[in-house]
Amino acid sequence: MRARIAQAPGFIAALDQSGGSSPGALRLYGMPDSACSGEAEMFARIHEMRVRVMTAPAFTGDKVIAAILFERTDG
Repeated sequence: MRARIAQAPGFIAALDQSGGSSPGALRLYGMPDSACSGEAEMFARIHEMRVRVMTAPAFTGDKVIAAILFERTDG
């Protein structure tokens, strides 16, 4: 893995928004704070955003070296 990180083109996908950073991430994604009625809904929107990112054609093993996820990442 060290050799791949040092030599291969690609990136580490940091998808680790926690409760504190999630509202800002959703705002940057175009969702106003008023779109979520609570923490459970906010994490559901974060999950939807991650699914769209991870299912994008560019998100492949050829380019993604690793992904960082928040411990409460679930569906």
